[in-house]
Amino acid sequence: MTSAHIDRAGWRIVLLASLGGTLEFYDFVIFGVFAKDIADAIFPNSTPLVSLIASFATFAVGYLARPIGGIVLSHFGDRYGRRQVFLLSLFVMSAATLGMGLVPPFALWGAWASVAMVSLRLLQGFCLGGELPGAITYVVETTPRRAAFVCGVVFACVTLGVAAATGVSLAVRTWLPPDQVPALGWRIAFVLGGLAGALSFMMRRAMEESPEFAKMKALAARHPLREVLQEYWWPVLLGVGGLAATAGFNGLFFAHMPAYLSGVLGYDPREAVVAQTVGVIVHAAALLAIGWLGDRLSPRVMMVAGAASLALLAFPFYSALASHTIDPVWALALAGLCASLVNGTFAVLLADLFPTRVRFSGVALGFNVAFTAFSGTAPLVATSLIRETGMNTAPAFVMVCCALITLASASGLARRGRHVLR
Repeated sequence: MTSAHIDRAGWRIVLLASLGGTLEFYDFVIFGVFAKDIADAIFPNSTPLVSLIASFATFAVGYLARPIGGIVLSHFGDRYGRRQVFLLSLFVMSAATLGMGLVPPFALWGAWASVAMVSLRLLQGFCLGGELPGAITYVVETTPRRAAFVCGVVFACVTLGVAAATGVSLAVRTWLPPDQVPALGWRIAFVLGGLAGALSFMMRRAMEESPEFAKMKALAARHPLREVLQEYWWPVLLGVGGLAATAGFNGLFFAHMPAYLSGVLGYDPREAVVAQTVGVIVHAAALLAIGWLGDRLSPRVMMVAGAASLALLAFPFYSALASHTIDPVWALALAGLCASLVNGTFAVLLADLFPTRVRFSGVALGFNVAFTAFSGTAPLVATSLIRETGMNTAPAFVMVCCALITLASASGLARRGRHVLR
């Protein structure tokens, strides 16, 4: 597995490592697709936009727990091994997802329904703090000579969780009577996600420890977070900045876009879901291509190209959608292609910043701070900007700011790396 060739067992390891992230993106999109229905059921308000903002605020709250979860789980991952953390985080995350689908409505529980949903979202976010950073760390250490490609495979699989979510949404809207979709649709989707997570947990139990960690386990850091903060604080900051474009795009494209297209711009909800599904599939395929290229070209150069594209095209993209002058299917497919340049390179560049003994902690800290700051808040900030400015294109401001931060950070990634990429 340390050679450049990925054998059958290697592919199995990469796919198993991707399962938790796939579930994460599934939940991520289910919340966005059904944000209005969740708002009406759990956070009712006489003003629909205020209710939607409360729903997206709950979405953001889960991200506030991610850095804490990342710190705790990565400590044990760097101290004792990656495998046990993988199992625990997926088990608890699946239980929280199942619970979110079973929370009684506000009409029955009153404010306790809102409290229960927020609490489960916090628990889910805590576990997610170690899930994708663990997957990045695990696959890079398992196949270091193909690090860029296996990271691309992980995030292609993770992105297909979005396609699964939109597919479930389409199925629910097709099979349920229209009057039952707002009450039952999101519940069915969360319950299915929780059950899929439980199945993933059973499959992941067969995973072994990462080879690189197994070789240096006796030299593992006793206080990995302290070591990261003392010796690698600058790489952490560079990692946060480098992930800004990825995190901002993911928050807008995966979580905010369905509610934005239907609730703000007036597109048919089914049309919005179809457009996002096509964009996601194009994006996943492009991630594989970018991962393959990342073993042959500079991932940093591709990241710069992607961030520049997102900054330049954000306002034309939102203007075309707002004016209904472009088919949303084409618009979202093109967005998925542009974003693949940053989403297909950020993981290997982040892992490259840290040595094995503190890699999990460094990756988790940089990843979770970036996604909390730029992804978890993106739907809430974008919706609030629309309300305050009256501009339907206001989400473009979020994307441009995130892309510019990544461009400013990109030059430092190559200078501070070299722990994985040679």
